[in-house]
Amino acid sequence: MDRLDTMRLYARIVELGSFTAAANDLGLPRATVTNAIKQLEARLGTQLLQRTTRCLRITRDGQTWYAHCVRLLADLDEVEADFREAAVKPQGRLRVDLPATLARQLVIPALPEFCARFPQIELDIGTSDRFVDLLREGVDCVLRVGELPDSGLVGRRVAALAQVTVASAAYLRRHGKPATLADLQQGHLAVNWASPTTRRAEPSLEFVVNRRRREVSLPSRITVSGVDAYLACCEAGLGIAQFPRYRTAEALANGALREILPESPPPALPVHVLYAPQRQLPARLRVIVDWLVELMKRQQ
Repeated sequence: MDRLDTMRLYARIVELGSFTAAANDLGLPRATVTNAIKQLEARLGTQLLQRTTRCLRITRDGQTWYAHCVRLLADLDEVEADFREAAVKPQGRLRVDLPATLARQLVIPALPEFCARFPQIELDIGTSDRFVDLLREGVDCVLRVGELPDSGLVGRRVAALAQVTVASAAYLRRHGKPATLADLQQGHLAVNWASPTTRRAEPSLEFVVNRRRREVSLPSRITVSGVDAYLACCEAGLGIAQFPRYRTAEALANGALREILPESPPPALPVHVLYAPQRQLPARLRVIVDWLVELMKRQQ
C-alpha cells in the first residue's frame, strides 16, 4: 500500500471511528488495515491511534496527522479534477509558432472561430520561419511549410497547398510570356529562394508534367530568404517565382502578378504541424492540432 492509499485509509479510520468499518468501507481485509497503520506509525515514529477492545481514540499527533491528510488529499482530488475537466474542456496556455505569412493570411483571420470554440485556452503565438527548439524554448507546436527535416519531432501533415508560377506584368513585357517549359530557356530569369535556416539557395523551379516532377534551372541576379522579399522581388520584375496560391491571390486579382504555365503547375507544398513526442497529448494541444488540420484542408 503506497503512502497516498495509507493516508486515505487513516482518514477513513478516524472518520468512521473503527478499523473494521474502514476495512469494510474500502473493501480491505482487516489484517491489511492493521498492518498498514502499524507501518505508518513506525515510519512517523509516533502513535496516532490508541486501540482497545472497546474503543478507538485518536492521539494529539494523530489529530495533527489527520488534518494534514485531509488537506493533502483534498488538494490532490482538486488537481485530479482539474485534469479530468481539462480532458473534457481543454484549457491552459498554449505556445504556437507559425510562418509569418501563413499566420497573417490564413491562421489569424480564423482564430476567432477557435477562441469561441475553446474559450479556456490562452494562445501565445510567435511568427517565424526559423528552426524552433520546442523543448528549449517551451513551444508546444509549430506549423511549417515544405519538406520535413529529420528533427526527432512528431510531424502530422495538415495540408498540401496548391502553388502557382508567376511573374510581373512588367517582366513579361520585357521577356515575353513562356508558353512551354522549353520557352523558359529563352532568356528568362528566376528569383532564387534560400532557406532561412540553412541559407542554401534552391535555384530550380519545379513543375509537374504528366504527373512527373521536372526541374528547370534558370539564371538569377538575386537570392532572398524572406517570403515578403521573395514576393516583392517578383512584383518588381526581377524574375519568375513560385508561391502557394493563397500567397499571390491578391496580386493576381489586381494584376500585379500574372500566372504562367498553369497547365504545368509546381508540385503542391506540404504543410505539417510538429510537436515533441509524448505518450499522450494534452487536450489543449490535441485540439489546436485538429483545428489546424481542419483549417488547412479548407485551403486545398
